[in-house]
Amino acid sequence: MKQPFWKKLLSYFFEIHIESTSGEFNSHLYVSLKNGRYQLCSENAIYSFEDLYTNFLKAFATIEWTKLEVKNVLVLGFGLGSVVQILEKNFGKKFHYTGVEADETVLYLAHKYVLPKIQSPVELVCTRAENFVLQTTRKFDLILMDVFLDDKIPPDLQTTFYLSALKERLSKSGLLLYNRLAQSENDVSDARLFFEKKFKEVFPDSTYLDVGGNWILINKSDVLKNKLN
Repeated sequence: MKQPFWKKLLSYFFEIHIESTSGEFNSHLYVSLKNGRYQLCSENAIYSFEDLYTNFLKAFATIEWTKLEVKNVLVLGFGLGSVVQILEKNFGKKFHYTGVEADETVLYLAHKYVLPKIQSPVELVCTRAENFVLQTTRKFDLILMDVFLDDKIPPDLQTTFYLSALKERLSKSGLLLYNRLAQSENDVSDARLFFEKKFKEVFPDSTYLDVGGNWILINKSDVLKNKLN
């Protein structure tokens, strides 16, 4: 949905509320216009912020894309499609995307506000991330794991069983980026424990990037220009 020019201009000075709603997995969702971009938030977390979704923006900037052959991308936790917009706008990448989102309301908002801006082919699937990963036989060159219920990752998505299933869905040289919250001391402690006890068990050559308030766990370190942590 295109907003009037004056409203986009004002959004650089203060956040403008656009729409509030609720979904099956989110009792409180609201869309606002901020810095000329649509922002989707739950009660305690930012789900999408177009190309200003800095967690993945910073992570993508550290990747040596020439070392990868990416055609098919799986986005688990599609939101409003921020990661697609970042790859298109900031890095000039046009891949084929499969977006998985459990909340039908979030997909409705994506169709309403953001999808018309995206040029790459996008296939959207309304189901839980674990269901899709366990049931599909497709392989992906890049998997972006960004599933949160408010500010928590569902426990089923933090097991070595699920991580092993993600590994099976990667192509031979595929790359996995797994987003975790790291704002408080407890968040950082939980992220470190998950990385050292589970993630590295499944992906021995893995590393992580501290992108400020979040950690992006990566299944292999040889594709990074430099590390932030």
